[in-house]
Amino acid sequence: MDEHQRWMLEAIAEARKAEALREVPIGAVVVKNGEIIGRGHNLRETTFDPTAHAEMIAIRQASEQLGAWRLLDCTLYVTLEPCPMCAGALVQSRLDTLVYGTTDPKAGCVGTLMNLVQEERFNHRVNVVSGVLQEECAQLLTGFFRGLRGKSN
Repeated sequence: MDEHQRWMLEAIAEARKAEALREVPIGAVVVKNGEIIGRGHNLRETTFDPTAHAEMIAIRQASEQLGAWRLLDCTLYVTLEPCPMCAGALVQSRLDTLVYGTTDPKAGCVGTLMNLVQEERFNHRVNVVSGVLQEECAQLLTGFFRGLRGKSN
């Protein structure tokens, strides 16, 4: 197992925490120097907060841990391609690298709908690795939404 897979499994564990709360199962971790400094999972429904995405929570925690808003030399692992808000936060936090599991055809802003994290007009660009444990990450989401549709029938 390579480093990216190792940390993505941690993000998947965070996604399972969201799923246990009946939140959309998305999880994220921020890693610096081989150590997790921020963790997050989706909490929008639980907190009634539209900004409570896994990435935002992990970024806030990492910033608190470092005592700085700049996440220099940090990598964010997240199970789903970030939305416009989260992609913007990655740029604003000066995050070095983003590693994500599966694409988001409805809101993905790291190449699917647009690519905010590598927009040349911004003063910072994020390195991107996509498709790490893609199948596992996608299955979390399809299983969750299949379960919701089954309950509504």
